[in-house]
Amino acid sequence: MRGYILLVLVAANGLCALSGKIISDFHSDSYRTVHNVLSVSGHGGLVKSETSEFRLFREKFNRSFVADSKDFLLKLDNFKASIRRHSFLNLSFDSSNNSAQYGINQFSDFSTTEFREQYLKARPEKVPLFTNLKEERFHGPLPLRFDWRDKKVVTPVQNQQSCGGCWAFSVVGGIESVYGIQGHSLEELSVQQVIDCSYKNKGCNGGSTVVALNWLNQTKEKLVKELDYPFKALTGICHYFAKSHFGVSIKDFVAYDFSGQEEIMMEKLVNWGPLAVTVDAVSWQDYLGGVIQHHCSSQEANHAVLITGYDRTGDVPYWIVRNSWGASWGNEGYVYIKMGSNVCGIADTVTAAFL
Repeated sequence: MRGYILLVLVAANGLCALSGKIISDFHSDSYRTVHNVLSVSGHGGLVKSETSEFRLFREKFNRSFVADSKDFLLKLDNFKASIRRHSFLNLSFDSSNNSAQYGINQFSDFSTTEFREQYLKARPEKVPLFTNLKEERFHGPLPLRFDWRDKKVVTPVQNQQSCGGCWAFSVVGGIESVYGIQGHSLEELSVQQVIDCSYKNKGCNGGSTVVALNWLNQTKEKLVKELDYPFKALTGICHYFAKSHFGVSIKDFVAYDFSGQEEIMMEKLVNWGPLAVTVDAVSWQDYLGGVIQHHCSSQEANHAVLITGYDRTGDVPYWIVRNSWGASWGNEGYVYIKMGSNVCGIADTVTAAFL
């Protein structure tokens, strides 16, 4: 038993010391070692039950494969690898302090490479460190908990499907909320319009929140309603509308690096509205819920999301973050990220739009 504990601790400490690039290599010997240790230590049922778990997974997530086909076997291998990842991620740190939990979800039959190539398509941008001390500060103490959803100014969680347009979803989500904060009825605006028309981005093949906002600011293009320009999960030809057509345009935007200044970032969230940020989301492939405090570097931004609030009422303060992978993922489509340590690089590229 002493040897078993030592092996797990070595693997966990190794993960703590590794960068996000190494963490993403879920087929490394470290993960195989942990999986083998589990089997030797009386958890052999984990290996034995993988095939039956895969059957349940396919039923739950409507996967159709011809039995024993090349595609079936490939997906089964990916699924087995995901089980090993979950074992490692959940063993490395205890579940105290509401730590994140990892397990089977809709991405469990994706290889890590497939997941990156399909879902992690945001392009990071170098933005200036926030130093403008003349900015209006929040008067009085910040509330312990704040969430723009409580003000009814955040639209429902969307699903980007197979389109790498997270950058567009986060930008449009922020604009929708600011429009609602100004007293207008909450409108779902067209993400597809940004994907098709933000010409310096690459549509469903990836893009930048900063570049998208710069395009909207320079052109004063009005975002029309989602119903008028619906999401198709493909990059299409840009459609234009008459000037008289309803739409929402921005007057300006900001993009800052708030690393080391998350207290001020909280103020800006309360003053400006939801913040579109670019993060490292490699480990999010397996996320089920709880607060991400580990397994998430700030070295390789690859995904864009929208911060709608924060919660400092518990032992571990965290950001409340809306994702674009559907409401069945994470905490009803949201992920919680520990505050104060720039976990996942959440403070590195922060943007806000003004109407």
